[in-house]
Amino acid sequence: MTLAADHAADLAAGLGELLQLVPVQRAGVALLLAAVGLPVIGVVIVGLDIMPVRFAMMHVALLGIAVGLLTGLDPMLCALLACALAGAGVAPLARTPDGLSGAMGLLMSLAIAAALLVLAVSGVNAAGAFALLWGSILSVGTADLWVLGALAVVVPGLFWWRRRDIALLLYDRELALCSGVQVERLTLLLLVLVAVAVAGAIKLTGALLVDALTLLPALAARRLGSSLKSITAWAVSIGVAVNATGFLVALSLDLPPGPVLVLTAGAVALGVHLVPERRTRPWRATASASPPSRHPSSH
Repeated sequence: MTLAADHAADLAAGLGELLQLVPVQRAGVALLLAAVGLPVIGVVIVGLDIMPVRFAMMHVALLGIAVGLLTGLDPMLCALLACALAGAGVAPLARTPDGLSGAMGLLMSLAIAAALLVLAVSGVNAAGAFALLWGSILSVGTADLWVLGALAVVVPGLFWWRRRDIALLLYDRELALCSGVQVERLTLLLLVLVAVAVAGAIKLTGALLVDALTLLPALAARRLGSSLKSITAWAVSIGVAVNATGFLVALSLDLPPGPVLVLTAGAVALGVHLVPERRTRPWRATASASPPSRHPSSH
């Protein structure tokens, strides 16, 4: 017992020392900001059934990084711009999940081919570009914090401001159209946010593990919430808990944070599946309650 207590005390002391380091503090703040905005993005991905989008944006982000390394510009800024433009470009194809899936497959192939070509002909160190796909959370800088902070404000703010329109869109696109929702514009905005969020999370877990911050909290939240509002609240709560726990565990055991965050989020997602699934379709009540009319009142 004494040895165990001493070991625990040593771990606590070591963790306390690590938390005094500025890069560690910055990484912790970045994860908390990400836990506010990115799980809400996961709700959009799951609700619109656009799983292929995140894979495509990983490849687009790599292309942006390669261009940044070639031109001497900030690679992360180039990745953000490339993902935002790609998200806007595929929005017209999002009328059906099948149409979007085909576009994403084409986009993935072209983006990775272009990225490899840029890296090959320019002599840029490919290892540096691919390293960003695996994450480097302790290298998070001020610019990254600004991006994550903006997402933490804009994404929940948009959901609160346009919650009824978003609920209708996620529930049924045709119902949203009949109810007067500007579906094309809203879909464009949501896809751009999804793309930017994927690029903004690259340094935290790496693009290959970005699901830990987006999809996994959202998947768990869908089992616990019965409306868009409650699902979103659950997603953010789970995101905060997972990010804080996973980061502290990774620091305590000297493990890479990315995989630990994924395993922690995955354990939570699996755990909530033991909770009986609600029979009411998510956000059904919000979407169906008093849909807005397309015509002005005659009174």
